[in-house]
Amino acid sequence: MDRKNNHKSGRYYSIEERHKIIQEYISRQCTKAEIWEKYTGQKQEHGNLLKWMRQLGYNTGNRTKRPNIVSNLHDMPHKKKKVDSSDLVDEQLFENLQLKKRIVELERQLKDAELKAIAFSTMVDIAEKEFKIPIRKSSIPNHRSHEE
Repeated sequence: MDRKNNHKSGRYYSIEERHKIIQEYISRQCTKAEIWEKYTGQKQEHGNLLKWMRQLGYNTGNRTKRPNIVSNLHDMPHKKKKVDSSDLVDEQLFENLQLKKRIVELERQLKDAELKAIAFSTMVDIAEKEFKIPIRKSSIPNHRSHEE
């Protein structure tokens, strides 16, 4: 049978046909574009297979070439994920803990920077006294602190 006569636009595929196309894509070693062209005759698939996979419950979060799937997807119910309030609380607690850790780290860095500034200032004071040379810049523009 000539494949050109079987091509359909992506929006007219039934759910069963979409499952069949996706499972062929997953099981064969070919690209999404190759599968799309086989079934539609179009060279560009414009992300339709990935959209179908998400709509039909395939695991697309995995960034590998072939995503993990449940073996019997035809019987898989199409449910929206319910947000559990305990999950939200756990997520907020985790986020708060991360923020507190970040605050502690930033406070430690600030303390280190302050100690370093004090050490450098003390070092400059000692050098100016010992060597009798001005090291700090004058705060008055075009004013020289020593005579030439």
